[in-house]
Order: sequence, then structure tokens, then C-alpha cells
Amino acid sequence: MSQATGRGRVVGDYLVGRQIGSGSFSVVWHARHRVHGTEVAMKEIATGRLNKKLQESLMSEIFILKRINHPHIIRLHDIIEVPGKLHLILEYCKGGDLSMYIQRHGCVPEETAKHFMKQLGIDVWKILSFAAAGLQVLRDNNLIHRDLKPQNLLLCTDDDNAALKIADFGFARSLQPRGLAETLCGSPLYMAPEIMQLQKYDAKADLWSVGAILFQLVTGKTPFTGSNQIQLLQNIVKATELHFPPDAKILSADCKDLCQKLLRRNPVERLTFEEFFNHPFLSQTQPDQVFR
Repeated sequence: MSQATGRGRVVGDYLVGRQIGSGSFSVVWHARHRVHGTEVAMKEIATGRLNKKLQESLMSEIFILKRINHPHIIRLHDIIEVPGKLHLILEYCKGGDLSMYIQRHGCVPEETAKHFMKQLGIDVWKILSFAAAGLQVLRDNNLIHRDLKPQNLLLCTDDDNAALKIADFGFARSLQPRGLAETLCGSPLYMAPEIMQLQKYDAKADLWSVGAILFQLVTGKTPFTGSNQIQLLQNIVKATELHFPPDAKILSADCKDLCQKLLRRNPVERLTFEEFFNHPFLSQTQPDQVFR
């Protein structure tokens, strides 16, 4: 139930505070539990404005978040429904998102980028390798996020050692092993070219996004640009190699090599998840050491 009090609006057991984000059909509020004082992020969705496809995306996100309990995946605490609105009560990350972090800090040292990549990459690998039903190892199913970008990566704190949380699973879907998806979705600057070209694609599409995020972290710029999506795709297609900014000379050979191998236009030539983890830039920590 949503109601107004002398101290502000209340939704269920939560006192709603300031707005901390917004989307086309949702607003995200900072809120506190009235009894425990726990800080949360309240995603308020105007369900009446959603078409059938967006309703399916919302149901997909809820389905996934209900089944994931992992330190680097945003936690869904509760769902509160009122007429015309659905409220997702989510874990609050006071460090903001990775996009805000890049805006504040510009390009980051390789060690910081490596710290974020290990968290992002290992968790994407974990989710994509197994179905996320209570993290049981069900090799029959995979999950593809399809919208990995700095805005969907939240930070618990605003420092170089912040824990990273993957958020916004509205575009995620199950993908059978060796299965291929063909829906156009995601954010163009981080979207794999096979998606933009309306080709069938698999989980490697997420690895392109990981490569674009890594490139932006260490250079402060996205790997490819364009005034619109068509020009962006043309720039990707005509590029014979990945060009780093002039001031990227300080980057290690391993860092550049990983960017180049993640941002291969042909997904067949792109790194696999296993190769990603065994790459020298990240190989100090293996997935098995993190998930025990």
C-alpha cells in the first residue's frame, strides 16, 4: 500500500526519500525500512504504460532476480504492488553506477580496471555457464544479459576497491547451449555488432560488452562511436584494428591484447569465457577460487 505521511510517502514498510535514478517507465528512489532503517533502492514501475513486450521483460527480470543470491548480483528484497504501479525493493549501492564512477575519475589505473573486470567477468561467466536457479549447476540452460553497460553496473562504495553489482536484467533471457538469440536489444555503444546487424547471436555478445567496458575504463572513451546507430555500426565494420587513444601508451601489452580479443567483430574469433579467465591480464584469480 502506498500512502503519504507527515514525513513523506510510504510504500509498504518503506519510507520513500530522494530520487536516485529514472528510466522510460520507471523511477528509482532511495528508501528506508520504517522499522529496521535498512537503506534500499525502490524501483517504481508504471505498469499501465508497459506494452506486452515490456511486461515480458519486467517479468523476466523478476523471475531471474528471485532466483539469484550472489554477492555481485543486485539483490531483490521484496515486491510491492499497488494499482498501476509495481515496486521492486532492491539492494542499495551508495557508490552509484560505473558510468558515474568513470565520469568522476576519468580513465582508471589498470589495477582498478582489473579489479572491476574480475568481478564483472567472473559473475557473467558464472551466470552464463549455469542456470541461475538457486545457483544450482544445471548445465542444460544458460543466461545471457544482453545489456551490459556501465549504467547497469552498481558500486557498493565510491573507491577503487568497491564491490561491483550487476543490475537490470530486463533484457536477460535463457539461452539453450549452442542456442542463438535474435532479438535486437541493448545499448548501441556496448552492443555487439552481430546484434546490431540483426544476426543470430549467443552468449559471446556479452563478452563484446565486457570488452567495451574494459576499454572505456582504461582509456576514458568508448571503443567505437557514431552520430547514430547506423554510423556506429559502419565504423565498427570498416575498422581493421582496434585503435587506442594516443595517451594509451602507458597501457600494458596484456591489457591491450585483452581489449583487442574481446572486441573482435566476428564472434567466432572472439575470446571464449574460458579463454577470458585464462588471459594473462586476469589469470591471477580463477573462477574456482572465487566460487567455493
